[in-house]
Order: sequence, then C-alpha cells, then structure tokens
Amino acid sequence: MQRRDLLKASAALGLAGFSASPLYAAATSSSMKTLGKAAAFDYAWLKGRARALAGESFRSPPDNVPQKVRKLDWDQYQSISYRNDHALWANDKLRFRAKFFHLGMYATQSVKIHEVENGQSRELAYDPAMFNYGKSGLKGAELPRDLGFAGFRVNFHTDWVRDVTAFLGASYFRAVGGEWQYGLSARGLAINCGMERPEEFPRFSEFWLEQPAQQSDVLTVYALLDSPSVTGAYRFLIKPGAVLTMDVDAALYPRKPIERMGVAPLTSMFLYAENDKRISNDWRPEIHDSDGLAMWTGNGEWIWRPLVNPAHLRFNAYADNNPRGFGLMQRDRDFDHYQDDGVFYDRRPSLWVEPKSGWGKGSIQLVEIPTVDETFDNIVAFWNPEAKPQPGQELLFGYKLYWGAKIPVAPKLGTAVATRTGIGGVIGKQRTYFSWRFAVDFAGGDLGSLNKDVKVVPVISATHGEVEIPSARPLDEINGYRAIFDLKIADDVKGPIDLRLYLAADGRALTETWLYQWTPPEKRTF
Repeated sequence: MQRRDLLKASAALGLAGFSASPLYAAATSSSMKTLGKAAAFDYAWLKGRARALAGESFRSPPDNVPQKVRKLDWDQYQSISYRNDHALWANDKLRFRAKFFHLGMYATQSVKIHEVENGQSRELAYDPAMFNYGKSGLKGAELPRDLGFAGFRVNFHTDWVRDVTAFLGASYFRAVGGEWQYGLSARGLAINCGMERPEEFPRFSEFWLEQPAQQSDVLTVYALLDSPSVTGAYRFLIKPGAVLTMDVDAALYPRKPIERMGVAPLTSMFLYAENDKRISNDWRPEIHDSDGLAMWTGNGEWIWRPLVNPAHLRFNAYADNNPRGFGLMQRDRDFDHYQDDGVFYDRRPSLWVEPKSGWGKGSIQLVEIPTVDETFDNIVAFWNPEAKPQPGQELLFGYKLYWGAKIPVAPKLGTAVATRTGIGGVIGKQRTYFSWRFAVDFAGGDLGSLNKDVKVVPVISATHGEVEIPSARPLDEINGYRAIFDLKIADDVKGPIDLRLYLAADGRALTETWLYQWTPPEKRTF
C-alpha cells in the first residue's frame, strides 16, 4: 500500500459501531469465525435495506477505536500483516481469496464484512489471530474482540501474493491490470466535490463477498453506502486480467437534495509533467498517476484534456448527453520520462468508465486541486446528472470500469501523445511582447500513412488572445504530426484561457480534439 491510500481513509465520515459482545457462530467453509445467524441475502434485499435506511436520519457511528490503534504511525501500521492461512476461501480450492485490512493510523473506519454462500450471508468476525502485529506495538490479546476490519483486498489464483483489488477508506477502491501496479482509485460516490462548502465523503459501511463457483474467474462483491445525504446499494462483478473489469450496478436513495452528485468518481494524482512544471523541484522528470482526462461524447467526439496542477482550485464541466465513456488515463508509459525505479509511474493503470445504458443529460466534471506532494491525490473526475437528486427517488446507474494500460475502446483518429509549453516568439529575433507556445504531438489513426503532399492544418481556437505562428508538420520519430502555435494575450487577461485544437486535411478531422486550460503567469517576462 502507498501512504496516500491511507490518507484518503481519513476523509470518511465517522466510525462504524461494533456489537458490544459478539456471539461466535459456526465457522465458514474457510474456518473463519462468524457472528450471529445466517440470513438470506441477494441484491434486491440490499436495495431494500438501502431504501429503508434513506428514510431514517443519518446516525454517526460511535468513535470507539482504541487510541493505541488510532495512533499507530506509518512504520508501525505497515508492520501489521495478514496471515495467509487465515484468508477467506484459503482452503476451498477457489480462484479467489480475500484478506482483511487491520484498523490503524488513518484507516480507522470499521466496516462489517459478510460472506455469502448459497444465498445465505454470515458476518465475519474479527480475530487477532488473523494478523501478525510485527513492530506495531499492539498485542492481539489486548485488543477488543469486536474491533472489526478497515477493509479488504482480493487475490487471484495467478498470484496469491499480490492483490488485484482493494477496498479501503470511505468508498474508495482500486485495482490493477496486467502490469500489477496500483495507481489511481475509484469511489462509490462523490458529494459536493470541488465546491466552496466541505466535501461529503459517503462510505461503504458493510460488504458482502459472495463465494464464487469453483472454476469461476468472476468475484461478486456487494456494498452498502451511507452518508448524511444519500444511501446506496452496490454490486461489483470483478474479473481480473490484463485489463481488470468491474461491472458495477448502483442504486442510490437520496436523504436530501444534493447540489453536486458525482457518479463513477475517479481520483488520481498529478504533480507535474512536460506540460506543467509549476511544481518541478524533484530530480525526476515527471510525477503523476494520470496525465489526462479522455472523453468519448454522446455525439461521437473524442476529447483529450491534459491535466495540470493549478495554483488555485479549478473546476470544469463538459456538458454531454448520454456519454459513451470517460476516464483518467496514463498515456505516457515510457520509463525514461519518469526515471522512477521505486513506484514506477510508467506502469500506473488507466481507468475507463463505460455506461451500460443512457445516462441522459449532464456533464463530465473535472476538479484539479493544488498540491505540492505526490502522496496526496488532487485530481477528481466524475459524471454529474443535470437533474438534482431529490429525497424519495431511486437513482439507478450501471457502468463498467476498465483498469489497465490500454482501455478496450480507442479513437480511430490520431491521439495526443504529448503536450509541451514554453515561451513563445521566433528564435533569434528580439521579443517585443509576451506570448506562450504550445506544442502538441499526435500519433495514430491515418497520420502515419498520409502522403507528404497532403496539407495537414491545425484547427485552433482560444477564448482569449491571438493565435500566432500555427503549424503542423510530420514527426517521423512518432510516425505522427506535431502542431505548434503561440498565444499572444493582452496584459489585462488574468484568468484561465481555454484552448481547443485538432488536425484536419481537406476539411476532415484527422485527430481527436485536444482541450487545454492555461493560466497566464502574473509576471510576464520576455
């Protein structure tokens, strides 16, 4: 685990309560202790429970995690390990196993975890014997018998050591593709993200892990979402692979009107890259989990929006009707561009959201938050329905998540593979005014097979300023094209400027649309 994944857990809303004196029942097939009696369970029951819960006032769980657990530092918490022989389904010859996260440090949100077998669920009991406490200073015998778990992770039969997905903190979860490298996260729901008021972090308070069939390569996980504004019932069908897929169904039940609801929210980190070096005092050339937001609109347009680490919070909404998909991508996968042999940013997965049915009118929204450290996630993207959620509604959303180096869909046009910026003007000539240069590289589609006689032109627009010296020329090194232009702006222009660019020939688009938001520097030296 990386430290920021624990930091995210601290954003959740309060602590889940425990039974004062749990009664151990019969063990599961994996010899794990359970609490209470078995109960019938299916997704319809979970939706009914979430709907009923929405009719009740939100109750903050009691804050009863022991201080010695809460005060663990990073090294102490990292020394706690789960015992492999206590994994759920460890002895059942299945293709999946689940292991549980111990509470501690920022992971102080206790959740209930159930196993579902043959339509019957049993709550799994916390047992200190599940964990090796290492150098944490904790002694299992001194911990409450009803301490509970912080979350869980899942192993697939291809590798019993490295996990393929993990759920930990608020409604956060993450997964890996064939590169076996964690990076960005997803969430169940985002409430009022990027607004002046404090963000609300719904949390998964309970999970149900359904025992898979013996040869099944799909694991089904259910989750109950709860927060002051909304409840929800979630179902995840998880299939590991070179691109790990999650088939997600969400049923949401608002407790009160919600100003900004984020569906299928994605959370990532962008510190700096070749396009934005506002914070670039590290020896590594680039530091980011994702380098851009990709969007496939309802009318079929492909859009690429490079990410930035702004000096002030930025919020952008891209209106759409029935979007075909969106995602936070890590397109740049060249190790030489990162030079990080510890956390390997070149291997971080991209994450693509694909609606299973029409989502109607709304917008894909992007929040970019200033950060000075790579351990804090500062990028959020999600779908925001145009209609504001109201109490008493049932809101249903179905979508698929694809985690990996390459998403299953891609534009047939050329795509933006690099964005670079710097001082404008003509080399060798004295500058008499300030301008800023943008160089965008495109590759793929028909770009590599164009006859040299074809006239390729950059189609450029800007909300402020004057576009100067536009050009598009072949770039053999990438078998594509490089578009370059300068933007001359007036001295009184202060706010962000929106730029739009694509390459065309004979009136036909050759590339996806590149969007960019640039804020002129306060001091404009030339």
